Amino acid sequence: MKTILFLILLFLFVTSVIAKGAYVDDDLLAAVEKKYGVFAKKRFLYLQKTMDSLKDADEGQKLNEINRFYNEVRYASDSKVYAKSDYWATPWEFLGKDTGDCEDYVIAKYYALLHLGVDSEKLFFTYVYTVKFKEPHMVLTYFKTPRSEPLILDNYNRKIFPASQRKDLIPIYNFNGESLLKAAKIGTGKMLENKKSHKKWDELQLNIKRKKI
Repeated sequence: MKTILFLILLFLFVTSVIAKGAYVDDDLLAAVEKKYGVFAKKRFLYLQKTMDSLKDADEGQKLNEINRFYNEVRYASDSKVYAKSDYWATPWEFLGKDTGDCEDYVIAKYYALLHLGVDSEKLFFTYVYTVKFKEPHMVLTYFKTPRSEPLILDNYNRKIFPASQRKDLIPIYNFNGESLLKAAKIGTGKMLENKKSHKKWDELQLNIKRKKI
């Protein structure tokens, strides 16, 4: 009986892994190499290797390694990369071009962590104001529980710190897919005060579905 139960559990586990699939599949690799070249393909292969190494890691390690991986990408403004004042790149555009701005770091980290099994309700896109640079900025925040102090994943300061230790950041508001959906359903909520973010989120979801590179 125990053997049968073990086999059933093993089957369910393997099925769930197969259903989720690789974060970087063969079709994506081929498209990346065709558009960006062999060096970009190597970046994506390294990303998949990193993701594979984190399958059984605890959430703290997942946060640290994904934060470290994407912070190696070079920073550049949307106007320089896309000739637009504000553009939210898909994770594949960001890594393919090997450059992007603060929103692109957050988006890439967010989706990698989701794929690694981190609950979406723990992860938030957070608009802040940087005291040092005196400008708006975006970071990814992680709440272990709804009442926990958030951890800040940032491309300016590469180490992860609790929010209380980031005196250089003044929080403005948080959102993610779940919170936007809830806010839209009830027709209220601070998340909808910035309709621009809502529009950008919808556009991003469409581009991700299309696997835009």
